[in-house]
Order: sequence, then structure tokens, then C-alpha cells
Amino acid sequence: MGCSMSRLLKATVALVILVLLFMPGAMAAAAASFDASRAQQLPLPPGEVHGPESVAFDAQGRGPYSGVSDGRILRWNGPKLGWTTYAYGPGYDSETCTTSRFGTEADIESRCGRPLGLRFNQKTGDLYVADAYKGLMRVPPGGGEATVLVDQIDGMPLRFTNGVDVDQVTGQVYFTHSSMNYDRSEHEMVTKTGDSTGRLMMYDPRTSDATVLQPRMTYPNGVALSADRTHLVVASTGPCKLLRHWIKGVDAGKSEPFADLPGYPDNVRPDRKGGYWVALHREKNELPFGRDSHLLAVRVAADGKIVEEMRGPKKVRPTEIMERDDGKLYLGSVELPYVGVVKRK
Repeated sequence: MGCSMSRLLKATVALVILVLLFMPGAMAAAAASFDASRAQQLPLPPGEVHGPESVAFDAQGRGPYSGVSDGRILRWNGPKLGWTTYAYGPGYDSETCTTSRFGTEADIESRCGRPLGLRFNQKTGDLYVADAYKGLMRVPPGGGEATVLVDQIDGMPLRFTNGVDVDQVTGQVYFTHSSMNYDRSEHEMVTKTGDSTGRLMMYDPRTSDATVLQPRMTYPNGVALSADRTHLVVASTGPCKLLRHWIKGVDAGKSEPFADLPGYPDNVRPDRKGGYWVALHREKNELPFGRDSHLLAVRVAADGKIVEEMRGPKKVRPTEIMERDDGKLYLGSVELPYVGVVKRK
């Protein structure tokens, strides 16, 4: 009996060790964690659009602004007025772009555009938009029709423009192009095939020139400029990693691993401590059963270590976590009909 119990105990310990080794994030016991299940919702117009992918605020604190499934960029004006149209891409037509009888969602997106990453230049009031189909666009202060700035590189069209960030000192715009082979409607193929035709790029508004900073990247997605403006942090979705690309110093032009993540990252946004919030669209080894909770995002410190986790219901698949000075966290999603707002206790 004693020998049997001993063998059972050893087997149990071995099983626990295996679980700890193969469950991403399980060993990161030091990381703080909080539950975002009770998020306030800023609902989009019912039945019309969905998928507020990215979240931005202007220099006056108005917003959030977010791009949605019919190609428009909307602005939240408070609970009484709700969302109103702020901007749209070239060729947008309200009749064609807001109904489904003209084809599939992919057809509408390719015609009307699909705004993904959004960032304001806080000095000029320009809003830069990474539109998956139209390329890098700029919306003038006050809104209206966007101007396409970059829709090709080296004579080849940008098929899947994705993330964007703005250097608030120089005005330079950094953005990602996820694949030369697949567009946004085929994003799963980018992961499945290990496609490495993505690029990290820079647009200079002073010269209107676009430059490839790093070619041959594997599914580059969100991008964020570091607090000291020496490097960029780029989400590599398929490999579940963050990369660091140096833009200043002795290592300028070089890319290196920055962090291994417990899930598939989307957008990367700065936190208020010199690090980053990384939205996780899905966990690496997500179980189809068990409690209705999974990792929504992680906060990564400036040294690449995961220091905080956000958990929530499995129906929420965030694409961006944006932190404001008041401590509120805004959740963007390419699937949900609302922007979520979480206030940590």
C-alpha cells in the first residue's frame, strides 16, 4: 500500500511538472493578474458594423476613435450621441459599404477598406491609418476623406497593411505590412504557412518617402515606438514573439528577439511605465473546455519580461489594449460590436 501511494505521488508530481513546463505562462507566477470580465461597453450602432480593431485619442482627449468593418473610422462622443463618422477612405460609398448584398465581407473590405492600426500625430492633428487593403493613409485634422500615402513598395502593392505608430517628436510614421502573398481575409494562411514576406516600414511626412526597415519578417503585426525612441517593438503573430528593431545607436538597423509570449499577439501599445500592453488574440495552447477564462493580454516591461496578465471570457478576442492616464484600459476587437473599457481596482 505504501509503495503504491509512493508511486502515485511520484506520478502526480511528474504530471504537475509536465503541466508547468508545457503551459505557457504557468511558470510566470510572479506576474500580477487581473480579471477583465466586467468591462464597460461602448456599443457600435446595432446591426451595422463590428470590429473596432484599434483605439486612438486625439490631443484634446476626444475619443476613442476606431476603425470598423465597413471601412469608416468612428468617434465616440459620449453615451448620449454615441458613435459618429469621423473619416473614411477613398472610394467609400455608404450604400455599397454598409450592406451585405454586394458580396462577402472580404469583398466589401477590399472595395471599402478595412482600417486596422490608428495613431494620431498629436502636434499636427493628423490621424494615420494602416488600412489592410488601401495601405498607409492620413486623415486631416477634423476628419473627412483620407489620403493614401503608401500603397506599394518597389512596385509591388501592399496587400496587408496592419500596425502603425507615430514618433511624436519627428513625425515619422512606422508601420507594418504583414504579407506580400496574402490579404487580411487570408490572415490564417499567413500563420499556417509561416509566411515570411512581411515588412517593417517607415514613412517620412517631410519627404513623402517610404523606407523598408526590415524585410522578410514572419507576420509582423502591431508596432510601438519605445519610450526613449531608440527602438521599435514589433509583434510577430505566428511565432508568438515580440521583436526589437533598433533605429538609433550602434545597433541601428538590427532586429533581435525581445519576448516570448503565451499567445498570438496583435497590436502593441505603450503602458504608463515604459513597457507595453500586448493584446493576445488567442492563447498558444488554449483548452476547448474548462472555465470560461483565458489570457486577453500581457503587460511586458521595458526589459521584455511579462509583469502582468489580463484575463477574461473566451468570447473576447482582443486586438488591442490601450491604456489612458486615468488608468482605464480600452479593448479593441476585430470581432465584437463594441469597444470595451476596463478600470482596474
